[in-house]
Amino acid sequence: MRDLDGRTYAASTVGLESLHVAALDLAVAMAVSSGAKGLEGAAVVTESVSVDVAAVRDLGGSGVTVFVADPSGAVGSVRES
Repeated sequence: MRDLDGRTYAASTVGLESLHVAALDLAVAMAVSSGAKGLEGAAVVTESVSVDVAAVRDLGGSGVTVFVADPSGAVGSVRES
């Protein structure tokens, strides 16, 4: 994910017994904690067919592009928040 200041955030899904955070949500949390005021775009690599972009929308507003790729790197879809 990239914020409006050009900073980049990378995260991985956390799946512990007592804590589960999706990678995209964690990247948004890192951006917020760093003082980001908005987002330029994001990319997610996942085996899942659905990606929740609500946190991206919360920080970046509507229209932030989210590229969704499979583990091989092939972009399967492009979503907007």
